Amino acid sequence: MKILVLLALLGAALHDAAAVTHSLKYFYTGSSGVPNFPEFVVVGLVDEVEMFHYDSKIRRTEPKQDWMSRATADDPQYWQSQTEVLAGTQQSFKANIDVAKQRFNQTGGVHVFQRMYGCEWDDETEQVNGYDQFGYDGEDFIAFDLKTLTWIAPKQQAEITKNKLDHDKTLSAGQKNYLTQICPDWVKKYVGYGRSVLMRTELPSVSLLQKTPSSPVSCLATGFYPHRASLVWRKDGEELHEEVDHGEILPNHDGTFQMSVDLKLSSVTPEDWTRYDCVFQLSGVNEDIITRLDKAEIRTNEGKTGIRSVDGTDNTTAIIAAVVVIALVLLAVAGVMAYRKRNAICTSSNDTESNKSEQSDPSEPEQEKTLLPNPSG
Repeated sequence: MKILVLLALLGAALHDAAAVTHSLKYFYTGSSGVPNFPEFVVVGLVDEVEMFHYDSKIRRTEPKQDWMSRATADDPQYWQSQTEVLAGTQQSFKANIDVAKQRFNQTGGVHVFQRMYGCEWDDETEQVNGYDQFGYDGEDFIAFDLKTLTWIAPKQQAEITKNKLDHDKTLSAGQKNYLTQICPDWVKKYVGYGRSVLMRTELPSVSLLQKTPSSPVSCLATGFYPHRASLVWRKDGEELHEEVDHGEILPNHDGTFQMSVDLKLSSVTPEDWTRYDCVFQLSGVNEDIITRLDKAEIRTNEGKTGIRSVDGTDNTTAIIAAVVVIALVLLAVAGVMAYRKRNAICTSSNDTESNKSEQSDPSEPEQEKTLLPNPSG
């Protein structure tokens, strides 16, 4: 469960349009000493698409997708209630950083306290997986184990928190109920809101790139949706597992995704080039996109040809823009380190103040009620 810079999970059945795993995730980041960055930021994602945002500068919860306007049709107070809960959580995170600094014998400097929680739901098998994790200064701090209903503390400084939370059986039961019942219900609701967008299919442009003649050849697929995809190098039709380097699935500025896989040329003789190809597979699409390893098709730093999509359109400008945006996003997230997976329990302003007074515990998962958003999120 290491620090998460940005999302990416591979679908189990790449060609099965019927079985899809949907997800709901929340990322909470509290920070101190980070110039020109909000002290508290919350991002909600459904199927890896940002649906709402809150931070300590704007001090309100805002929809990031047009289809999230449907939330107020079901609950007119939806955005107001989310804002009230997160405003309380903001104070808890600020206090928890102070407690964590005491635990680690720290004073000033830049510090980050993070939480990621949520669930995944398979729309065919109805299988559910929930998670809730906290991190401090880029390292795992404490996490909830849904199987044992106990907390795992990889850091000695988290033992106090673990002991406190393990003794709160009501909290554990609430965690389980949210992660296995409430969260999946909200996944279904949000997917229903954005079905036309979240259930769409977009094929990518696929290109071969190389920095220098001796560098690996990178097969880049960009502009695809959903993120459940596979990109591999093959030789004579067999997938290669050696001499290849797989990159992460990353988001583009337009809501689509990109990924790449490198092929090292040290073991590829000139006469064998035609035996290699790059294969892209997208969940729900039966036809693969196959790109043969061909020197004439490789784009290099000296090359003048643009990156072209499957239909021949020149996408150079779009690719450059996407890379710039992704670089900026990664810099911002790396600076404040977005973290993995988490749960929720409805909390009131009274809960917030009472938990705030218990400041002895950084994860204040402390009653965790302060750190848990309401069931609508």
